[in-house]
Amino acid sequence: MLRIHVAMRFTGEPLKRTPIVLYLDTNPEHPIQGNTDRSGTVLFDIPPASGKVMVNGAVRYHGRLQGDVDINLWSPTDAGMVDEFGVPGSIESGSIAYPGMQIRTLMVNGKAVQTDSEGYLVDLGDWSEEFVRTEAEYEGLQLTDEIWEVIRFLRDYYEKYGVQANVREIIKHYRMVWGPDLGNNHHLHAIFPRGGPQKQGNRLAGLLRTKGEH
Repeated sequence: MLRIHVAMRFTGEPLKRTPIVLYLDTNPEHPIQGNTDRSGTVLFDIPPASGKVMVNGAVRYHGRLQGDVDINLWSPTDAGMVDEFGVPGSIESGSIAYPGMQIRTLMVNGKAVQTDSEGYLVDLGDWSEEFVRTEAEYEGLQLTDEIWEVIRFLRDYYEKYGVQANVREIIKHYRMVWGPDLGNNHHLHAIFPRGGPQKQGNRLAGLLRTKGEH
């Protein structure tokens, strides 16, 4: 069960009778809609998932959809501090190209997107959810809720701290979120079989190449 409560940030006034739309990362073509009640709350009877929450047509949250999700708005119409993909903030784009780099081209929604030979974006500004789906298909990886959650975590961590999360931080976070049976190095490498979360995860998250994990 998912409970979403929407209210104004400073006054705490609930946003009543407001359309709330869920887009699940694993099934974005079939949104789920509900409306807040007088207390600004709406309930969705869905299993835990990764996805985005839209309020009045703007993405207000993107992450794990489970339990209670509280959304506090500066205004009912301001899109807030999320980009067009629902990711908090905005990661600075830029080219990582260097002389002699081997380039491959990935067609993403009809647009030619360049990566290096391993699949890291040449221009970080080319990242999108569709890039994730296209690159994952190229790598033979079936996207799951867990994978989407890790991708969001990696991007949010980089946005917040300006550095990429190391393996220890990733394991620490998911041990708390998923528990010790799943929040461990073995499981994270099982869902990212081509290099673990620090390589395959960072590639899909549109971040930089890191040292260490293989």
